[in-house]
Amino acid sequence: MKRILSFLFTICILMLWSSCRKDFDFSPSTGNLEFSKDTVYLDTIFTNIGSSTYNLKVYNRTDEDISIPTVRLGQGEASNYRLNVDGLPGKEFENVELLANDSLFIFVETTADIQTLSLNSLEFLYTDAIEFDSGNNLQKVELVTLIKDAIFIYPDRDETTGIIETLSFDVDGDGTPDDTTIQGRFLEDDELTFTNEKPYVIYGYAAVDEGDILTVEAGARVHFHANSGLLVTNNASLKINGALSTDQEALENEVIFEGDRLEPLFEDLPGQWGTIWLFNGSVDNDINYATIKNSTVGILCEGNQDAVDDKLTITNSQIYNSSNFGILGRATSIAGENVVINNSGQSSFAGTFGGKYNFTHCTIANYWNTGSRQFPSVLLNNYVTDENGMDQGNDLVEANFNNCIIFGNDNPEIFLDEISTSSGFDFDFKFTNCLIRFSDPSGFFGGDNFNINNPDLYDNCIFNNDPDFKAPFENMLMIGENSGANAEGDPAFIITTDILGVNRTTPPDIGAYQHVTFDED
Repeated sequence: MKRILSFLFTICILMLWSSCRKDFDFSPSTGNLEFSKDTVYLDTIFTNIGSSTYNLKVYNRTDEDISIPTVRLGQGEASNYRLNVDGLPGKEFENVELLANDSLFIFVETTADIQTLSLNSLEFLYTDAIEFDSGNNLQKVELVTLIKDAIFIYPDRDETTGIIETLSFDVDGDGTPDDTTIQGRFLEDDELTFTNEKPYVIYGYAAVDEGDILTVEAGARVHFHANSGLLVTNNASLKINGALSTDQEALENEVIFEGDRLEPLFEDLPGQWGTIWLFNGSVDNDINYATIKNSTVGILCEGNQDAVDDKLTITNSQIYNSSNFGILGRATSIAGENVVINNSGQSSFAGTFGGKYNFTHCTIANYWNTGSRQFPSVLLNNYVTDENGMDQGNDLVEANFNNCIIFGNDNPEIFLDEISTSSGFDFDFKFTNCLIRFSDPSGFFGGDNFNINNPDLYDNCIFNNDPDFKAPFENMLMIGENSGANAEGDPAFIITTDILGVNRTTPPDIGAYQHVTFDED
């Protein structure tokens, strides 16, 4: 009996309590909403490419449960913005409920065609607003997006099967085309000059066909979608003709290669696109005043190590934030002057399977902090392991580093990986007047190649002195007055101006930069 009375009493209490609640009594809002921001900036996007998703938080600071009569875009269904209000997509919403002292999220995206907004503009500032309620209770949050026009290069897609066009070219050097799984297409004759008039946005690999030359003019901007890049095939060439910029932030004359996401979140994000692939057989590739950033491999250069002229000559250029390698050479020939490489998931420079490499006044650093890495800033080897686990050797004809800084946040920052000396393959290298991070207190790196006291291999080199970089984790590798590289270069290898066009002193500073006095914060 007591249990029954107790149960009936509990039921009565619950009924009385629920009859007093106002959970389902929502009053109309009266224009007193608060917002996490008064303007949502969706940053910069390319025409017809969707933005990232941005959010706005709406607060009800009152003790009343309210209902917002309408939440809508000012331009209604004609707006190029899209909303998602508490999980529901659309452009207009009615009677949006918001509990007392609670909040809700609104997510905003946009995709816009600049040609429908302005026929003559290369950039267009597109705006709208999210409107809450109307009349005297109207509140607004502005939406702002900068839309850039661009030249788009992409492979064809079969309308029936959905299959994307792939490249066919002579892969194995037998003179006949080979089918590949690389999505992309060859550039047409009228596409073989990239100008600075509009940015370029590339989907898949834009390939340079046999005998063609792709010229990239000063100030050009080239953006790649995920898994995209440039590919230069047999007897074709890449000529990047950047120039020194007066504004080192705008880099108005430099050629810049990066991903196609322009939002700040993606500014330094590694691995957004593939690589600049100088395929076996391509010739006379020249890169001057270029910035290559946020790729998987900045430059992949393969084959032709015995070419009369170096397969790749790269000068006054910067490569940053590569998820694997900054420059990866495979049995090839590369000459570099005033080159800066930093922040690579593996090595900043790797000369693998032999080859011929000459770097002068370069700063090859690695301050990767996105995750762990297993390789040093500079890796050299003269073999490759085949699918059967067998090592196949090839001569490292020469690898000369003159007046270079090789440093980073690991130790050591060089690794010389030679196939057995009895194999008969050359492994010729020399560091001259270089500042190198290398110490081996455990004696792990044994053998003649790591005898840093041998002047035939390490001539007048400095080990472990502080290069005094300005901000290496932010890719600012200028050196200060206290750098161990100051006036330690060999005048015999001097490049008269540094990467910024500053005259070098005699004796010169080591690395790509002449030292400066840093401003005090």
